[in-house]
Amino acid sequence: MDHEGSPPPPVTPPPPADVDTQEIIIVNENTEELDLNHGRIGKIENLEPLKNLERLYLRWNLIKKIEGLDTLQTLVELELYDNQIVVIENLDNLVNLEILDLSFNRIKEITGLGNLLKLKKLFLSSNKINEIKNVNHLPKLELLELGDNRIREIKNLNGLKTLKQLYLGKNKITKVQNLEDLTDLEILVLQSNRITKIENLHELTALEQLYISENGISVIENLDNQIKLQTLDLAMNRITVIENLRHMSDLEELWLNDNQISEWSSIEYLKDNKKIATIYLERNPIASDPAYRRKLKLCLPSLQQIDATLCRGDGFSLVA
Repeated sequence: MDHEGSPPPPVTPPPPADVDTQEIIIVNENTEELDLNHGRIGKIENLEPLKNLERLYLRWNLIKKIEGLDTLQTLVELELYDNQIVVIENLDNLVNLEILDLSFNRIKEITGLGNLLKLKKLFLSSNKINEIKNVNHLPKLELLELGDNRIREIKNLNGLKTLKQLYLGKNKITKVQNLEDLTDLEILVLQSNRITKIENLHELTALEQLYISENGISVIENLDNQIKLQTLDLAMNRITVIENLRHMSDLEELWLNDNQISEWSSIEYLKDNKKIATIYLERNPIASDPAYRRKLKLCLPSLQQIDATLCRGDGFSLVA
């Protein structure tokens, strides 16, 4: 029964249309690669005609939802970097996908990867993820990028025997742990966390690059099995003595700037590391020695670069 004069029931207003978003228009149905970066695209749609598409680039758009991809079984690479995506979803049909980039979005949880068994590279940096999960079923995963998130604990990586690169920088991690299964790992990035001790790396015998700068580490230790290490970044910590590195015969890059190293005996300790080409020691007490650069070069003749300055070929002087 109508009541004359009573206000009409409230109507939910339609969602505001994205300002100046563009539709996807397909020009060549046979293309194997489609670059739609920076296209002001608001929705993934109209891709059904693309039967041969292998690479789809949708960086820097205004996409809020992963959708409209079900027919793209041939897709090998999908880039959705820097959009407005909140949920990882609707990827089940992309069974041939090898590279997925969802960095710089608004994702809070790792989900929706159950069918992506060919995935080799997964980029999820700069999101709002607080837990590592739902990745250790990926039998071919070689690279996992989770930097700049809200992760507090390294966990749920068991079984990732093929993983070669793990990026966990700029999180809230307090302890190095649960890495035992990553026996093929070559690059480990843990910079800008809350780690106070180097530990639990004994199984990572293939490690070539370790980045653990900007933490609270005071002692170089527990790296006995890292004989293949070529790059070690310990900058911006609380280290006072260079030690426990002599066994690293392949070490080429050693970054120790912004620590508390004050004794030249620490430099002499490195004499057995014959391949060291680059060393960073600026903003340590030792760097205030007026003959700092000359002494370093005399002590470590293999050096090609001290801090940001390249060494000259004359064996002593350095470019000003």
